[in-house]
Amino acid sequence: MAGAAKLEFHPLTAERWKDLESLFGPRGACAGCWCMFWKLPRPEFARRQGEGNRRAFRKIVREGVVPGILAYSGGKPVGWCAVEPRSAYPALARSRILAPVDDEPVWSVTCFYVARGRRRQGITVQLLRAALKHVRRRGGRIVEGYPVVPRPCHQSATAFAWTGFAPAFEAAGFSDCAGRKRPIMRRRA
Repeated sequence: MAGAAKLEFHPLTAERWKDLESLFGPRGACAGCWCMFWKLPRPEFARRQGEGNRRAFRKIVREGVVPGILAYSGGKPVGWCAVEPRSAYPALARSRILAPVDDEPVWSVTCFYVARGRRRQGITVQLLRAALKHVRRRGGRIVEGYPVVPRPCHQSATAFAWTGFAPAFEAAGFSDCAGRKRPIMRRRA
């Protein structure tokens, strides 16, 4: 990862909420998601999109839950990675495509957001490595993610690949453990 930015990583806590707001901007990263897509039933997510999702996510953080980590460069937030135990994401439990591969307790990486102008610089790979350390410090043993696989003839908009790209997971030492159309990438923390 030649030329990768030197970053610092910190868990998202109530004291760092303003940094997340600064990174996500007024639209809440991707069209008002505020990292609530995997936490709510689809109709509720759509109804809350925007300000409602922001308030719901802020409440989670204020209650002391650490829903992920922020990446900083020069003291400014430049990236986000949502990572919690899989049980924190009820939408995963309803997904046939991303159904659990076994009964192992896992932590799930469900979302990335990298600031415009900082994309395609290896920040996602660094966020994944920091997520592994974060999970290990909290006693977790297995981390998995649900990336998209880029297709050669289609250019995926980086901002809308919020679950990440499979090559980034591979670069961080993850491998597909499911052998399905949509990969489930897994690694020991």
